[in-house]
This record gives sequence, structure tokens and C-alpha cells, in this order.
Amino acid sequence: MNNTTALAADGQPTKDAQTGAIPADLRMVPLGGLGEIGKNMMVIESGENILIVDAGLMFPDSDMHGVDVVIPDIEYVLERKDWVRGIVLTHGHEDHIGALPYLVDEGIDAPIYATALTRGLLEGKLSEQGTLGQVKLNTVTEDDVIDLAPFTVEFFHTCHSFPDSVGVSIMTPAGRVIMTSDYKFDPTPVDGKPTETDKLKRWGDEGVLLLLADSTNVESLGTTPSERTVETGLDEVFANAKGRVILATFASNVSRVQQIINVSRRHQRQVGAVGRSMVNNVKISMKLGYLDIKPEELLSAREMEELPASHVTIVATGSQGEPTSAMVRMSMGDHRQLTLRKGDTVVLSAVPIPGNEELFNRTVDNLYRQGAKVVYHELADSVHVSGHGGRADYQHMLELVRPQFFVPVHGEYRHLVLHGELAEQTGVAPENVFVVEDGQVLEFGHFDDREDVQGRLGEHVNAAHVFVDGLGVGDIGTVVLRDRGHLGSDGFMVCIVALDEFDGSILFGPEIITRGFVYVRDNEGLLKRASDTVRNEIKPNMPSSVLSRKIRNELSAFCHREMGRRPMILPVVIEV
Repeated sequence: MNNTTALAADGQPTKDAQTGAIPADLRMVPLGGLGEIGKNMMVIESGENILIVDAGLMFPDSDMHGVDVVIPDIEYVLERKDWVRGIVLTHGHEDHIGALPYLVDEGIDAPIYATALTRGLLEGKLSEQGTLGQVKLNTVTEDDVIDLAPFTVEFFHTCHSFPDSVGVSIMTPAGRVIMTSDYKFDPTPVDGKPTETDKLKRWGDEGVLLLLADSTNVESLGTTPSERTVETGLDEVFANAKGRVILATFASNVSRVQQIINVSRRHQRQVGAVGRSMVNNVKISMKLGYLDIKPEELLSAREMEELPASHVTIVATGSQGEPTSAMVRMSMGDHRQLTLRKGDTVVLSAVPIPGNEELFNRTVDNLYRQGAKVVYHELADSVHVSGHGGRADYQHMLELVRPQFFVPVHGEYRHLVLHGELAEQTGVAPENVFVVEDGQVLEFGHFDDREDVQGRLGEHVNAAHVFVDGLGVGDIGTVVLRDRGHLGSDGFMVCIVALDEFDGSILFGPEIITRGFVYVRDNEGLLKRASDTVRNEIKPNMPSSVLSRKIRNELSAFCHREMGRRPMILPVVIEV
């Protein structure tokens, strides 16, 4: 198994074409989704031609204070944007399309290819941003073949928690590349369309150069249960519910929303939607025929509150405990339209994404505080099944495709390693399994004038996180996040001093202002001693820059000595 060391397959450093080495026929440049869950984005390059598959976002970790979402760094693409022949989207989940509006805003105007529902959701995003007219959107099906020379793109339907999800098969100058995206082998899918194994087997018989496959659930032995089991689990919840049933799921999980509608009808309940993204996605899905419900059947917010509780179902955003979501607002008692009541049954039809556990658990606690009965994965695993296959599904994919080379994708690093080991056990040569992370280029070509294609590791490219905070994109970096963490843990202290510019005498201060360090009213003596400490350091004609440094050092030492804390110190020296 190859690791991420930038060496060629023979152990020698990778060379580029300018050094005389034989150039690669194909380069794979991962900008997201390898070594992490989310922000999936793969750049496929041959000569001066680029094909992009997916452009997703990622939810921030708990240490990314104030960050809204994380998107891939697209510097590599922007430097070559004239090479981009097309962007192919596998499905409409945020971790696969969420970053695309930011790419369009940066001037990437290549044609975009997506299935109907994915396109519909993307159109909504681009309309909100005001950039819908800047790109050409094309609707594709699993039966289409797209010529984006030198790439030929084919599709295959996959079972996932999204109705028209597809994987892609790309014929490149080096050979066929298959990217599964997210998938499982569901024998009884909600839409009646199983993953297209016949295509996968045919391509495997013809020969597949490279397989890039989802690794999210490689730690889960066996196969993932069918989506049909969720409907059975929801039936049981509805049968026992006396009041309203309020369910949170991903707004893009249209299949789950349809199941909720189906179960509600069987139990003589009407359905309403809350949460901006949920309401928008439901409208788009109804318009495109992906939801079997008419607009007049949907409840208004007023009807959700006023109809008999036993006749009401509410589907909402907030299955991950997102701070601004409808479910979280209801759990805090500050939703504008809906109020949780004792007797409501709340179902969180999702499993927390790694890193979201704290937000998820806090939401569950708050729901209990509101008097609701809460059903979630640890109490009833039948209310949610993963849209990703288990280890047995992954093995089946490898056996169908039988690739020459294998790259595990869509997972944290341990997932990639375990999936790489599974590929070796299934028959892929260890030297042809590449376990790499974002930014590590892979190259394929006839490097030693051999008849068969070889693979090697290329250079590293920049694939850092880009943080979106409010209207700012990329203006928040590690230094700012570190400062935010510092402020959050120890607070800050401002020391203001005004000096006579002629003799350096004190005209005002030192005045100490602090937030998040101590409660001022109870610690006036402490702050007086801090002020005296600064006063003792002020000498005649001391340069303001020197004084600022001394204030910072002395107050830092004082705070640590007195309280064992290290607040951020902000000296303000004014010469009058």
C-alpha cells in the first residue's frame, strides 16, 4: 500500500515534464474529501484539460470558532480555469455541491452536469447568490454519455439517501476511471431503483484502470440495512405517538421526507415543513416530481399549531444540532412560529457527523427540557439507516469492478487505510493501492515505456481549508481562529494609557477594561493592582512601542500569577 510520501512507484522522487521525465497521461488532484468527512472535490487532469467531479462543503469542527462552513481551496483550479471542460455532480448533498456557488462566484464558468433534482437544488443556491445566469446547467440521467474531450463521462445509478444519485465512469487517455461517490447496495430501495451492478460488472470485464470508492462506513461490518427498514421503524413511532410527531432530517434527504409522508398518511396525519432549506427543498422536489404530495396538502405554520396534535407531522431541519436550524430553535423555545409541547414526539432521523456530537447531544438535552419525547439513533436505530454501504458492500464493489489501481476516498484517514487493506484482500496489488490525503497528486501513464499503465505519486498542491464566516470567504485563517480560541478560553484585557508627548507623564490611566477574564464588580481590587503594576512600569520619555510591549508582558505575568489565567492583553498607548 502506498502512503503519502511524494515518491514515485519505484521509490525515486517524482519528476515533472520539464526535467525530462515522461509526462503523465492522467493526473488526479484531490482538493477535498480524503482524510476528512465532507467537502468532496476531485480534479481530473489530462494535458491542458480538467474535469471536476463534485464541489462540496464541510461543517466546521468545534475548534473552528464562529466559522459557518468549510470549502475546498480552489487556487489550483483558478490558476487553470481555462482548462476546465466541465463539472460533474454526483448528487445534491451539501458535501458534494455546497461549495459550487463559491466556485461560480470566483469565475469558474464551465458547464455543469447534474441529475434533475441535484440541478434543481443547485439552481436554488445559485439564485440566492445571484449567479444563476453565469453558468450553463445541463440535466443528465444514468443513461447519458457526455463527451468532454479528452474525457468521456458515463453514469450509473446508485442507492443513497438521495433519489437520483449517480456514480461516474470516465474514459481518460490512460484508461477508465470509476468514481462511486456515496452508495450502498440496497435490495429494496425506496424508489425501486437499485445500484446498477450490471454496468459495473461490464466495465470490470472490459478493464478498469482506477477505482475511487466511498470509505465512510468501512468500519461497519456487513451490509447497510435497506432504507425500507426506516419506514417500518417510523410506523412504530407514529403508532405510539399521542401528540404531534416532529422529525428532523437532512433537508436534502428527499427519500426520507417521502417516507415520512407515506407513514403520516397511513396514520391519518398531515405534513408540514419548517426550516428554510427544508421548505425550499420540499418545494423543488414537489415541482420536479420527486415527492408525492401536492402543495395544498402541506400544512402552514398556523395549522401545525392549531390542528389537533394527533393529526400533525412536522419535518424540520436540525438533525445535526446546527445552531440556527428549526429543530435547535424549537429546543431552545425561541422558534418564531412553533412551540414544543409536552406530548410531542421528536425524532432525530440521522446519526451525528463526526465532530457534531456535542451539538447533537445538547439539542437532545434541550428537547427533553421542553417536555418532548425524543427518539434518536441510540434509542431506536430503526429510525435511521446510513446512505453509505458497509464493509461487505465495499468488498462487493471491488469484486465487480476489479480495478488495476485503487484509491479510497470520502473518509477520515483511518477509513482510507482500512479500505485500502480491504482492496488488497480483494485482489488489488499492494503497490497499486494509494492511500493519500487532500492535495497529494496521483499520476498515471507509461513512465518506463512499458505497455501497461503505471501509477506514481506526484507533487503536493495547496488543499487547505477555506473558512466561510458570514460574508467573508477565506479571510479567516489559523491565526484568527487561534485568537478566537484564546478569547473564548481566557477572555481579554485592555489597558489604556494617555501620555504627554513631551515629557512622557501620565495624563490618563492606566485604565483596565476586561471581558471574559473576571467579573469586574467582584474584582475591583484585582484590577486596581493590575493598574498599579502598569503605572510602576511607565518611565519618563519611554517610547510608546516599548511601553506597549512592557504592558503586555507585565499584565500577562500579573494575570497568571494572581489568577492562573492568560487573557489576551491589548495595550493602547496614546500620546497627547
